[in-house]
Amino acid sequence: MTATSASLTPPADAIAPVRHPEAPAPGELLGAHYGHCFGCGDGQPHGLHLAARAEEGVRVTAEFTVREAHQGAPGLAHGGVLATALDETLGSLNWLLRVIAVTGRLETDFARPVPVGTGLHLEAEVTAVAGRKIYSRATGRIGGPEGPVAVRAQALFIEVKVDHFIDNGRPAEIQAAMSDPDQVRRARAFEVNP
Repeated sequence: MTATSASLTPPADAIAPVRHPEAPAPGELLGAHYGHCFGCGDGQPHGLHLAARAEEGVRVTAEFTVREAHQGAPGLAHGGVLATALDETLGSLNWLLRVIAVTGRLETDFARPVPVGTGLHLEAEVTAVAGRKIYSRATGRIGGPEGPVAVRAQALFIEVKVDHFIDNGRPAEIQAAMSDPDQVRRARAFEVNP
């Protein structure tokens, strides 16, 4: 990152992140948080279909392949799609904390273009927690974990309750999601925070 906004700098009283004891085990593939999510769901034909995996500590890795539908300039990934991939990967960290959180701020640096057909390897980690605020960072590399850095991001996530989505989402879609037993199980698992 070239510079960090003050809002992305953890306060002096922030604490180190602690992986929840019931978090997915290192190496475990994390499921989609919602089937129609553009980032991780399989119900979006042009979505990223990003697959994230739990790692040691409060870290995740993820992979996605830039497809034709993701281009901005001819043959190159759209910057907004790359920012979405970073945001989705950073959001996956919340599985390890076992909290529901939404993006409060995301700052992205673009280091090099990413061609269509390229696999992007993403790594993310939580760096600090202060109350409901979760500070994190991510890096996207072309072709694999040792590839050249294409994008970087720092983010601030804010912990919310499931009511945030019920109160602000479209009622019919919220009802459909809440009627899905797997979705209810995932949401309720996060509602019981230590």
